[in-house]
Parts: sequence; C-alpha cells; structure tokens
Amino acid sequence: MHAFLMNGAGNAFLVLDVRAQADFGGVSEDQARQLAQTHAFDQLLIIENSDTGDAFMRVLNADGSSSGACGNGARCVAWLLMRETGASKITLDSEGGLMPAISAGDMRVCVDLGLARTDWRDIPLSREMDTASLPISVDTGKGFLENPGAVSMGNPHCLFIVEDAETIPARAIGHRMEHDPLFPERANIGFAQVIDAQTIRLRVWERGAGLTLACGTGAAAALVTTARKGLTGREATIIADGGELLAHWRDDDHVTVEGPVELTGEIEVTL
Repeated sequence: MHAFLMNGAGNAFLVLDVRAQADFGGVSEDQARQLAQTHAFDQLLIIENSDTGDAFMRVLNADGSSSGACGNGARCVAWLLMRETGASKITLDSEGGLMPAISAGDMRVCVDLGLARTDWRDIPLSREMDTASLPISVDTGKGFLENPGAVSMGNPHCLFIVEDAETIPARAIGHRMEHDPLFPERANIGFAQVIDAQTIRLRVWERGAGLTLACGTGAAAALVTTARKGLTGREATIIADGGELLAHWRDDDHVTVEGPVELTGEIEVTL
C-alpha cells in the first residue's frame, strides 16, 4: 500500500490513502503498533471516503489506540488533498467532527479544529469540577504543579502552567497523568510556559504516542487554557520542540491552528 511520510512542525505521521480500495478492512491495533515500530510516527492517518466532507481522516496513535482529532495531522492531510485537487480549501471529516482547512502559503495550512469544549462532561472528566482550574497537585521533585486546566479539542487535554518548559520532567509526569482516573478516556498532558501575552512555549505528552515534537490540538488547548486563566489573549504563537504554530481562539469559540507541513517521503507498506 502506498503511504506518505509527513510532519507538521515536527509532529510525525504515516498517511495511508484508502479511498480507492473498496476491500479495505481497516488497520488493527497490532498492525498500527508494528507500523509505528518500523516507521517511527506519532500517529497513523487513514484517508477514507466521506459523505459530508472532502474526505474522512481516521487517526490511530502509535500504540494502536484511536483518537478523535489530530490538528497537525489534519493540516498534513488537507495539504495532500489540496495538492491533489488544486483547491485552496477543503473540509475534512473526522470522529471529532468537520474540520475546514485552507492554504496559508507555501507548505502552510490553517485548520479549524472546531469548538473548544470546556464542560467537564465533554472533556470528559470522571466527576464534576471547574475545568479552568482542576484540583490537582503533582510533585515534580523540585516543587509542585497545581491547578491545570482541561479542555477537549476533539480529544481530551490537561494543561499545566510551568515556569520553565525546558526543565520540567514532561516525560515522567505525562506518562503518569495520562492514565489518571480523572480522565476516563486518558488525556494529552501539556506543559505551557507563558513567555508573554502572545507567546507560549509548549511541550506535550500525547496519549498513545508519548512526548512529541509538536501537537496541533495541544497548541489549541494551550491557548484556550492560558486565555481562560487570563495569562494570554485569544491569539498566540505556540513554540513547540519541532517548530512554531499560530493558534487563534475565535469569537465563535472555534480554535484555528496554522503552521508548516512537510512531505518527507513516499513508501510502500504491507499490512
């Protein structure tokens, strides 16, 4: 099967286009994990036919689990579809809903990730609480991280405000917090250092993938969380390990994320 190796600001993907394969039976968790071991991606993206969008994007994490949304992945798939059709805008369907995307320049795409959902039932959390400031305290070994925010961008995010994103033990805390009982569907764990009202340094532990170079829905979640806490405005540059993203929390509560995409190779894979 023909596949594309892509990344969005360093967030790595293997993309399969199965729209022409009527007998495609899906990718099992075991198959996804085997592909991830061989090709070292964060998410496997499968382009399928859609009755409501230009295509449907299915997302499997590196551990084989499914995800309702993937912001940087959506930008990469949108770029492939726009290259194929010559269009400057397309609409992707996904388990998290419709995601309109537009070309934002050479090898740049902006995607609308939909509503920022802040109700505890929508994230979801295991019990009712204020999602702008969760009653959580985590020992880092050099102090405590407290009162993170939570939001769903089609997938659940928990975001801590930190003084120094470079030194925080993101891997250890992320692995532990992903599986906290508060998050019945697990959670992506973000660590945001607010540089100023328009700039956020961000690292994200993605559920099912681990510490990644960037996370599109994580960038959206970082903006929403810091804005709700009064630390930023509703637009900010998000500095990830793999590059920069521009996030905008619009007045209609939709969040857009814009940034670079890269096609690094085309290969054949066997399922």
